[in-house]
Amino acid sequence: MPKETAKDTEDIILHETKEWILKAVIGLNLCPFAKPTFQSNTIRYTISKSKNAKDLLFDLKSELLFLKETNPKTTETSLLIHPYVLSDFLDQNDFLDDADLLLNQLELEGIIQIANFHPEFQFAGKKKNDITNFVGRSPYQTLHLLREDSITRIVDSHPNIDSIFKNNRKKLKELGLEGWKNLGLPS
Repeated sequence: MPKETAKDTEDIILHETKEWILKAVIGLNLCPFAKPTFQSNTIRYTISKSKNAKDLLFDLKSELLFLKETNPKTTETSLLIHPYVLSDFLDQNDFLDDADLLLNQLELEGIIQIANFHPEFQFAGKKKNDITNFVGRSPYQTLHLLREDSITRIVDSHPNIDSIFKNNRKKLKELGLEGWKNLGLPS
């Protein structure tokens, strides 16, 4: 049997990430704004080979600068997938402080926002297997870079932005852990 190559591994990571977007983010309508961006193919997927936080910060800087300089019609948003570093959710949560400092240093505060997705995502005060945590659970550690002006446009056009969070909690509770597993997504 042939040995799996780095390209094979990247293909698997990319496939599983897109499946998560299709089945959970879009399929469960956890983010009602994801479908048009996914369908227009304006999501950039970058797989970091970083094995430590310092190298990941360098990759994040590159990705932030790329997004800043790229036309939103070509690349609306970016997913920086980093499967080899910050496997502990609390470590990734702590890394967000460095990410915020980087945004500030690059003068991108108010221009780009970073959202946190992780296989062990957990809201403060919730038990590990509370189904509502799954709104932030991705197959791999991922930083989602979003353009602030796009977020503002979306928020301004949505009739009740606060309903998204409530609807997600309700939907996930109705689905339950078994329903999530039936989607074929990691739990």
